[in-house]
Amino acid sequence: MTRPVTLPSTLDEAVAALTAMPAAVPVAGGTDLMADVNAGRLRPAALVGLGRISEIRSWEYQDGNGLLGAALTHARMGRPDFAALFPALAAAARAAGPPQIRNAGTLGGNIVSAAPTGDTLPVLAALEATLVVACPGGARREMPVSNLLSGRELLNPGEVVGFVRVPLLHAPQTFLKATGRTGPGRAIASAAVVLDPARQGLRCAIGAVAPMPLRPLEAEQWAASLIDWSQVRVPGGTALAPEALSAFGDYVAMACIPDPPAEPETGEAPALPPAVAQLRRTVSALARRALGRALA
Repeated sequence: MTRPVTLPSTLDEAVAALTAMPAAVPVAGGTDLMADVNAGRLRPAALVGLGRISEIRSWEYQDGNGLLGAALTHARMGRPDFAALFPALAAAARAAGPPQIRNAGTLGGNIVSAAPTGDTLPVLAALEATLVVACPGGARREMPVSNLLSGRELLNPGEVVGFVRVPLLHAPQTFLKATGRTGPGRAIASAAVVLDPARQGLRCAIGAVAPMPLRPLEAEQWAASLIDWSQVRVPGGTALAPEALSAFGDYVAMACIPDPPAEPETGEAPALPPAVAQLRRTVSALARRALGRALA
């Protein structure tokens, strides 16, 4: 059965189409949506294509932030000009899969799909990015990316993500991921680390091990208090002792994959299943390496 497809040329036209057809599904690159359709998990009654909306296919500077269009492709985010300002986000985009996925998949699609393995999601969480949502009547509202991913805030009928506001920190940022096979693939675990020397702050987010990226806040604060911020990115300098770097990885892994609760009869925690223990070691290694590279 043929399903109606609407192709608006502006965000407000897209909002109007979605308001008029509440059962319609917005689509940009369609990499996640088509996988769900082909697997029989989704049967949209209608589609609202976002590919012709030029305003959300680019990015610009705005008040010390990058205002990134939701239809930016992973391929575009991987380019050198983008990577110079958003290095971790560019690295995540380049790791998002084979060329055909990177050429079609979009930043907004990664966010709205909210798949745990979405590569850009831990970076956006570590950057504390904000969504700009287009609403009926021409209104715009903003929400933290983490609120949408956690379900604390949801898109209302007729609303569509238009932009992602990302702070321009001009500071070291890294993204690493582990996959189950050689080459681009879905992450088993991923780690994003963002330094903020102006505030002497460190932010870390771990992806793929939970339904949403996890922020180990205590580990962040502990490591930030130990960093010699005057030595960050100084050739030959040591901003953090090697043993503290190793401990940071373990701290993050324990926060994201805690021990199971103690047995009531013995008071002892049962051993982690081997696969979970291996995942914890992977998270520890990713967090340690990501911070080490950011400080190098």
